[in-house]
Amino acid sequence: MQTTDQAAKAQNPKAQNKPSSRDISAAGLRAFFNIARDWGLNTDEQMVLLGAPGRSTFFKWKSAPETADLKRDTLERVSYLLGIYKALQILLPASAAADSWVKKPNAAPLFGGKSALDRMLGGNVADLLAVRQYLDARRGGWA
Repeated sequence: MQTTDQAAKAQNPKAQNKPSSRDISAAGLRAFFNIARDWGLNTDEQMVLLGAPGRSTFFKWKSAPETADLKRDTLERVSYLLGIYKALQILLPASAAADSWVKKPNAAPLFGGKSALDRMLGGNVADLLAVRQYLDARRGGWA
């Protein structure tokens, strides 16, 4: 039996090159869990960053990301986190420095002496966006 994505691709040859929402979700979650590992995030922190899914949903995503079909809000969150991770790798080429930055106190006005992770754990997409924009400005743009 064909899925909706497969049926759409069969009817539209241009859609054959476009990844399905499940493909995008799986790739995003795999990347997120790798970042969470690198940053040393605990389960509760990971859940907040993903928008507070139910615990069973979270653990299903973690064990079988290919089964996930993330909502737009969650994909947006993952996108910001990927951008934050990338910006840190550019700004701080030593992986250990880049990965530890998120937990270090920061004197920048955006953080008020707290860490970037503290700001991101505010739970709002806007908190992730603020950290992403801060880092993009520090590195001189969106490239």
